[in-house]
Amino acid sequence: MKRILVGIKRVVDYNVRIRVKPDGSGVAIDGVKMSINPFDEIALEEALRIRERGGADEVLAASVGPADCQQQLRTALAMGADRALHVQADGVLEPLVVARALLKLVEREQPLLVILGKQAIDDDNGQTGQLLAALWNRPQATYASKLELADGSARVTREVDAGLETLEVDLPAVVTTDLRLNEPRYVKLPDIMKAKKKPLDTLGLEALGVSPRQQLRLVRFEPPPQRQKGIRVKDAAELVAALKKKGLL
Repeated sequence: MKRILVGIKRVVDYNVRIRVKPDGSGVAIDGVKMSINPFDEIALEEALRIRERGGADEVLAASVGPADCQQQLRTALAMGADRALHVQADGVLEPLVVARALLKLVEREQPLLVILGKQAIDDDNGQTGQLLAALWNRPQATYASKLELADGSARVTREVDAGLETLEVDLPAVVTTDLRLNEPRYVKLPDIMKAKKKPLDTLGLEALGVSPRQQLRLVRFEPPPQRQKGIRVKDAAELVAALKKKGLL
């Protein structure tokens, strides 16, 4: 069976204003709307489109994280994923741990293609896809703005500083998605009801043989400094004088 595995992450919704806890120990998430990471949503949409074109038989959504991740996996099923896998793990999960967990799922499911978002909007690491490809010893194509499958290979167009770059990689492979790849579909109420009957399996991180080892320690979170109020100047001479006063010239 031609299968596509899509990794998704539970993050604070991109429309929510982020607030740091008063003690600086992390981001306040109590009562905050959580969603699928936007880049991962694009990855899922692309997998669904590939299946609809006949390029795959099954789309499998997978997430590594706490029990609450099942809410986002149900959303993925409502979008059109056939199955979902939840690797339950609490605490801080670094990209290498997530990549190792996804590798175990890859070995179990034998997908034709693994698609992930290029980064998560909470920590902006942008490492999981690359680490998974290295551990799997398979090709990777990152920051895809266009993806085409044909004859056991994937042709990926990616935006670089000089323009567009096109890569062709053998399958199976890992692809990470950029914003311009597609626009995810809206979830309809009937699809939400159908998603409740779709299979969602839960596994433990330790059951996969992956140790949740933390190599980095988060010391403190701080909000960015407030932007200072600007000033109006009448002409270029006054602008130059103001810049000199601030020591910028």
